[in-house]
Amino acid sequence: MRRLPRWLALSAALVVAAPASAAPAGEVIVGALAGRPKPSFIAKVRAGELGGVILVGRWTPKAMRATTAQLHAAGCTIGRPLLVLVDQEGGYARRLTWAAPERTARELGELGVERTQQQGRAAAAALRAAGVDVDLAPVTDTLAPGGFLGSRSFGSDAPAVGRLAAAFVHGLQEGGVAAAAKHFPGLGASHKNTDRYAVKLRRSELAPFESAIAAGVKLVMVASAAYPKLDATGAPAVFSRPIVTGLLREQLGFEGVVVTDALDAPAPAGTPHAPARALRAGVDLLLYTSGAAAHAGYVELAYDRPPELTRAIANVRALKSWLGLAC
Repeated sequence: MRRLPRWLALSAALVVAAPASAAPAGEVIVGALAGRPKPSFIAKVRAGELGGVILVGRWTPKAMRATTAQLHAAGCTIGRPLLVLVDQEGGYARRLTWAAPERTARELGELGVERTQQQGRAAAAALRAAGVDVDLAPVTDTLAPGGFLGSRSFGSDAPAVGRLAAAFVHGLQEGGVAAAAKHFPGLGASHKNTDRYAVKLRRSELAPFESAIAAGVKLVMVASAAYPKLDATGAPAVFSRPIVTGLLREQLGFEGVVVTDALDAPAPAGTPHAPARALRAGVDLLLYTSGAAAHAGYVELAYDRPPELTRAIANVRALKSWLGLAC
């Protein structure tokens, strides 16, 4: 766990002393939960430190339903509906092992658009029944030879990937579950650790994301890799205003919620003022896979209070409204 600098430790004390003034920062923080929540985790929700929870690990249907009900109830104690997210891509990459899609994205790509949309609908039905609001899928990256995403990608033909991603988005969202196209602007060509190596992006890799946006996808997940051809500073995409605002928002016209990939991964975790920098780039929702990192992110954001926080909260609330979340 990262040791907080002295100024951040002092700000943490201020947050505890004045939770009402700091609470808005929590609306854009997503923390991870791997099992039934402890009282301390529920206390964080009730204190306004979290706007969403991503369920990780493996769950039984009964345990997931009970947990999501408990989380939603905890959020409503402060009048703040909580987003519950999972990764339900397909095949081995899914948290609900009893639910669709049973096949990997590559296998769905071979079955075609209609079957892919059907699997999206089936996934949405299971997710809604389990109390889940957001599926961090589909993977919208176009696979290049040797790409590390492997069977998580629909394939290597960008137009086909776009059609399949749009179909999965339609299936999920017709069922009332928000979809997230990932990992913008594309990781399909990467075969190395993107925390250490920059990604060479082909223009064609953006086309599937354009298709997902045209299909009305509610979220886009931004990668933590660097793309020197898109941002000469070498900043990871999650901190890059040219990529998030310039390319995704302005050029591609995306108006929904932009969510980070894990901000506690090595590259973004080592970036000073990471939460505020992500918001300034145009991101709305900050995702962490560690409870300690999520708390540190909340404290940093409560201290920095960037003006972009207001925009991010508005976008997150619009997503919750579309989902019909209310207390």
